[in-house]
Formats: sequence, C-alpha cells, structure tokens
Amino acid sequence: MRSLLLAGGRSSRMGKDKAMIEVDGHSMISRVVKALTLAGLEPIRIAVANPEDIEKYGSEVGVNTDVEWVLDARTHAGPIDAIEEALLDSGCGEILQLAAVDYPWVREDLFISLQDGLDDDNALIMPHDGEISHPLLALIRSEDVLGILHSDRRPLRAQFAEAKHSILIEKPEILRNVNSPEDLK
Repeated sequence: MRSLLLAGGRSSRMGKDKAMIEVDGHSMISRVVKALTLAGLEPIRIAVANPEDIEKYGSEVGVNTDVEWVLDARTHAGPIDAIEEALLDSGCGEILQLAAVDYPWVREDLFISLQDGLDDDNALIMPHDGEISHPLLALIRSEDVLGILHSDRRPLRAQFAEAKHSILIEKPEILRNVNSPEDLK
C-alpha cells in the first residue's frame, strides 16, 4: 500500500517551513515519514512545491526510505489539487494513505488502525478527535475519492463527510495539527 505525504504548503501562518521544524529533536517531516514507514505504507509519495524542497526534505527523510518525490503542478494550490494529482497517476494504487507534515505526533498505530478499519462498503476512513475529523490523515479508495473530488473545491472535510465513510476515534494529542507557533506549545 502507498501513501501520499503533503509537504507543499506555504506555512504562512507558521512564518517558516513547517516540514523542517523540530519536535522532540526531529523534523516534522521525518516524524511523519517514520510513522508511515513503520506502518508499512511505502512507497511514500511526497508532494512538494519547489524543486529545492526535494534536496532539503530528502536530507531529513533519509536514504533508506522508499520515496517518490513529486512537484505540485500548481505551486501552493492546496491539498485537494495535490491529492487529485496523485489519484490521477496510474501508479497510485487502489488504496492510498493520506498524511501531512502538520501532524508531527501521528504514530504508526493510527495508520495501522485505519488499514484495519477500512471496509469494502466505504470510500474512506478518517480519524476523528471527538470534535473534528482529520481528512488529511484519511485512508482512501482512490477511484471513489477521485469521483468525489472532481471539480469540487469545497473544504476536504465537507467533501469526505458526504462520502460513504467510517470514522476512527483517536486521542486528540495524536491528531494535533500544527499551523502556527502557538500549536507547538
């Protein structure tokens, strides 16, 4: 099974590149890559905004990880475009694990639980922290989700909520999303 790690954001609210911020001594991108790798979700397709990011992030990811680097077709267009691009690639596979660098506390057991929880009746399964869902950590059926995203630019949370899906309740501390310096406290 493959995964798609979204790492092409502007980090405008953070004021610096989120992927490179250290949390407990490791960059956010390396923490998410490690969780995906330990969950058996390689190859990891990492979507970046600029060619320079490949070298910069590659030094954090390490040489022993099966990574496929891709440049966003439209720089900083957002996660929906990056997901759609991945799903249009014939090498994407039937099922794809989404991930984003903004979730530095995510662990491999979350990804494993999502794999165990996706049934044949649903287009996707996404984690929920008791207050909100986290579609950027969803495990998706590629063909079903591509049909959902086609020409729809509403927030991913709204689109996925309308699809036939399952929810995995998870501890809020694992699903902490980092967008600003305050989120690291």
